Amino acid sequence: MHTTSKLQGLVNLLGAMSSSIGIPPVNPDRLAAVFKAYDIRGLTPDELDASVAVALGAAFANFAQSQQILIGRDMRTSGEMLASAFSEGVTSQGVDVVDVGLASTDLVYFASGSLNLPAVMLTASHNPASYNGMKFCLAGARAIGADSGLGEIRELASRPASVSPNRGVVERSDQLELFVKHVHSFIDIPSLKKLKVVVDTANGMGGLVVPAVFETLPFDLEVLYQELDGNFPNHPADPLQPENLIDLQRRVRETRADIGLAFDGDADRVFLVDELSNPVNGSLTTALVASAILQREGPGPVLHNLICSRSTAEAISEFGGSPIRTRVGHSYIKAIMAETGAMFGGEHSGHYYFARNFGADSGLIAALIVLEQLSQDERPLSELMAPFDRYASSGEINTAVRDPESALRAVADAYDAHSQDFLDGLTVDCGDWWFNLRPSNTEPLVRLNVECSSEEEVALRVADILSLIT
Repeated sequence: MHTTSKLQGLVNLLGAMSSSIGIPPVNPDRLAAVFKAYDIRGLTPDELDASVAVALGAAFANFAQSQQILIGRDMRTSGEMLASAFSEGVTSQGVDVVDVGLASTDLVYFASGSLNLPAVMLTASHNPASYNGMKFCLAGARAIGADSGLGEIRELASRPASVSPNRGVVERSDQLELFVKHVHSFIDIPSLKKLKVVVDTANGMGGLVVPAVFETLPFDLEVLYQELDGNFPNHPADPLQPENLIDLQRRVRETRADIGLAFDGDADRVFLVDELSNPVNGSLTTALVASAILQREGPGPVLHNLICSRSTAEAISEFGGSPIRTRVGHSYIKAIMAETGAMFGGEHSGHYYFARNFGADSGLIAALIVLEQLSQDERPLSELMAPFDRYASSGEINTAVRDPESALRAVADAYDAHSQDFLDGLTVDCGDWWFNLRPSNTEPLVRLNVECSSEEEVALRVADILSLIT
């Protein structure tokens, strides 16, 4: 409590200072440490503090060129302070703030789309408690990434900003009820059955939005770690890591649940656990959701990123869709969705994008579509997924290297007899197996994904490629 008061005192002091001297610039080196390919992430307060948030608020207000900017935040302990500081920066430019308070990232995207306002979500997603960050979007939930605005915001924050004589105001707006209705619009509620559903929200924002969305639905719902706690006392809010699914898997077995759902810290990603307590990877979930949407809405383009299984593109084609392969990352996928008119897009990492959701991703919408499919089919989830489970994969293997580009060149040279492309890193098609090797956007490492016909072949191919890298 004492620390929070001190931080709020700093925000108030910065506000008083900005009224007289303007918004001070942030050192470019400090900005470089927190600006990533798709968003802002940093240790709080060492890298991301009130002074940086004030400058970013002013910068975003000048970049977005809107009379209002929407702000939401997750449950991290530094969130309230950073939201207040960011609001100070926005209002200093004569721009009003619409504060939706505690929210999931997909709730903020919904509010940005429905209110047609630029927005920022203060979150570090699945990162540890010591981090916080910001995800930006333009009006209509249009994505902002490294190639579509983040660089300009960074440049603006590195310059001093004058203060408007007509300071903006902050108004509170509760969007949860409208968000629930929007999520429900993606499914046929009368067709749902009383399935046993266990959800692990990992003390993240799922603890707010999941009970609200499920309250009027006919499921037998059990929520693990529902309390909002930015210290993540039970386990990290990163369901991509198998160790963070252990509690959910155990509870699915104990209760004989039909399905388990695991959300990350800001609740925009979801991962499935079947009735046998086996995790379902994002490629198979993408295939299932794509098949449901194609059957309902008819043929059309569907996106999948390039580390999704081959079975994803095969399933899209089999259900009448036109698969379009994309780079990894939400800003790229949202841009291509808008260009192509795609109705849906999925990533292996658990992000699922919907045209009717302003092109934005939502783990909750994907989860409800899966539950609708499970309600309308007599088979359990494991059998529902079985037709899409056609290949063996390595999962993503991260390897530290001194020079990622040299590592890619060495591997490309070794496999120059095979078809290659460089859409996102290096992808090599070897006929009955393939792999992708991508450099990290933020660290000196490369990420390897391999898919073959058997686990034994995967192990051999991984060993060969890693030997070239290391």
